[in-house]
Amino acid sequence: MAPAPQELPGSPEYLRRLRHAWRVCSVTSLGLILIGLSGSTLNVALPEVVRHFRADAFGASWILLSFLLVNTATLVLFGRVADLLGRREVYLAGFAVFTAASLLAGLAPNVPVLVALRALQAVGAAMILANGTVIITDAFPPDRLSQGMGVYIGTLSIAQLAGPTVGGLIAQAAGWQWIFWVNVPAGLVALLWGARTLRRVPRGPRQPVDAAGNLILFAAMTATLVALSEAGSRGPSSPAVLAGGAVALALLPALVLVERRARNPVLDLRLFGARMLAFANLAAFCAALARSALILLAALYFQAARGVDALTAGVAVLPVPIGMALASPAAGALGRRVPAYWISVGGALTSAAGLLILMLGAGPGTPYAVLAAGLFLCGCGSGAFLTGNTTQVMSALPPGSMGVVNGFRLMVMNVGIVLSTALTLSVLSGPVPADVRHLIYQGTLSRLSPAALDLLMTGFQRTYAVLFGVALAGAILAAMASTPHMRRSRPKEK
Repeated sequence: MAPAPQELPGSPEYLRRLRHAWRVCSVTSLGLILIGLSGSTLNVALPEVVRHFRADAFGASWILLSFLLVNTATLVLFGRVADLLGRREVYLAGFAVFTAASLLAGLAPNVPVLVALRALQAVGAAMILANGTVIITDAFPPDRLSQGMGVYIGTLSIAQLAGPTVGGLIAQAAGWQWIFWVNVPAGLVALLWGARTLRRVPRGPRQPVDAAGNLILFAAMTATLVALSEAGSRGPSSPAVLAGGAVALALLPALVLVERRARNPVLDLRLFGARMLAFANLAAFCAALARSALILLAALYFQAARGVDALTAGVAVLPVPIGMALASPAAGALGRRVPAYWISVGGALTSAAGLLILMLGAGPGTPYAVLAAGLFLCGCGSGAFLTGNTTQVMSALPPGSMGVVNGFRLMVMNVGIVLSTALTLSVLSGPVPADVRHLIYQGTLSRLSPAALDLLMTGFQRTYAVLFGVALAGAILAAMASTPHMRRSRPKEK
């Protein structure tokens, strides 16, 4: 459909919309920075938190997994709630919940309380993430959406750029509590600026929430994560691993049955009916599975294998966010001339190349320049893929379905993120004897013995090999997420 004359590029209405869109982008970017900074600082400072609480391997992994699990299980829910209560209201409530949970997390007396508060943080993060992309898509003129999306996604790389260094500095100088308290002033600023900038929009039709689907999905993912984390800490034959795997498998057919009958399913299987959506979502899942635990994995490598402190490890992993910071806006600008499809495929292949370098170079004596090159390529590929894949999906959707499909898309990606962390920690710690696996999370395994270090390096090589295979599969799926028209056409100016 052709745009109304007053919305043509260069018209006063168009320019006013564009100015407001960039203000909206600043709000949503603050939200992404807040969540990205929280995750990247903790990834580097995790050994400090684990040492403080003297947590075992299972408890250490759930400090990370509780956030990822709850965030993933509630993304589609809050996308639907926003349709009912108002996207602006739910988005701002997310800032408030996340900020309050961060304040309380710094006061946690033990690991179970910290895990619970991380879950509360995840609720606030889900309110923010489920709505940020839709708010951006609604705000920008279609011909500028790739630019807005590039800047929006690029801010995640800014958070990841600052996060490792900030996490290392905090762990060294201020104590683990400030890993969480640093979110509080940023959250308050985002809440106030969002309340001033975001406009109220009409609410969607009142449709029931798929409570049964949400509960079954949450239970299935919990069982899967328990199995994966127990496999890493107690071995694949542990009763908890067998029970968790059995419960997850038993719940899958129940989930499919419930979702087929639900009026508004949390997992709408019909969204996989369109070729582009099916393969683009599967590619996003693989990309998330391959990239999400990379900073955590690299930070553990530098601390547990090379014996450096948290600050040095934080600086060493900076090539990943630097690559994202450069590639995301560049891909957004390129998106005005090149189809998002090609940006997505190129980014996926670049990520796979970076992981191949890390797999071949995994060793305690590998020159840092080699590792930095691999990490940088992974960052560039991730930034380009996220920009291209998100623009490709959101540009193809009618306005009435953006909220639900975006929530579904984010949930698929977050399932990949959750499984990435659990799978990475499980494969990494597998070769190491169970009684010393907790030293990996404390970052002190390299002090134990040369034999233990050799076993750990075997774990790193296996982990990078798995992630490389997943990234390569993602590139193949990204290449299949197209039609001949999409491969040839340039983005239209509307």
